[in-house]
Amino acid sequence: MQKLLFVSLLNFLVSCSTPVATTTNNSTSTPTSMTASANSIYDIPLKTIEGNDTSLKAYQGKKILIVNVASNCGYTKQYADLEKLHKLHGDKVVVLGFPANDFGGQEPGANEEIAEFCQKNFGVTFPLFEKASVIGAEQQPLYQWLTNKETNGSNSEAPAWNFSKYLISENGSILKFYPSKVSPLDEELLRDINS
Repeated sequence: MQKLLFVSLLNFLVSCSTPVATTTNNSTSTPTSMTASANSIYDIPLKTIEGNDTSLKAYQGKKILIVNVASNCGYTKQYADLEKLHKLHGDKVVVLGFPANDFGGQEPGANEEIAEFCQKNFGVTFPLFEKASVIGAEQQPLYQWLTNKETNGSNSEAPAWNFSKYLISENGSILKFYPSKVSPLDEELLRDINS
């Protein structure tokens, strides 16, 4: 009888400990990129369009406008307005372009081609970053942070097309998401930048 009771107790303890181990394993299976980016937007590792390692730390204390850009889109003309915003309001907001080929295959070029296109056609001087996905399974860490309310604290909206915009506050929180159709020189966006 005691032996049967001992075996039953042992089986019970083993079965109780299994879910705990499973939960622990699941919580540690979070991708490294999400774990690394969860604390602050400034800690997320990035690469410039030239391939140099960087982050957004240099922009702490300023508002940031993050835009997923593409060269062959109906909204590509927004490059001109982004450059104008950069020149006219660069003391209040930093414009950052993130090329992506996620929507309609409208950014097929390599980083060098994208940089050349932007310079030649729009005189872009604001910072551009390496081409990477902003949605889906290959979503880059910055956009994982931008689109995950659990990590950024307020937003779950992801880009639905090229030239979607995120306005980031001086302390690194998301102030607002703007869809593609909103011009970089839109009155509301300018008001939010200047507030």
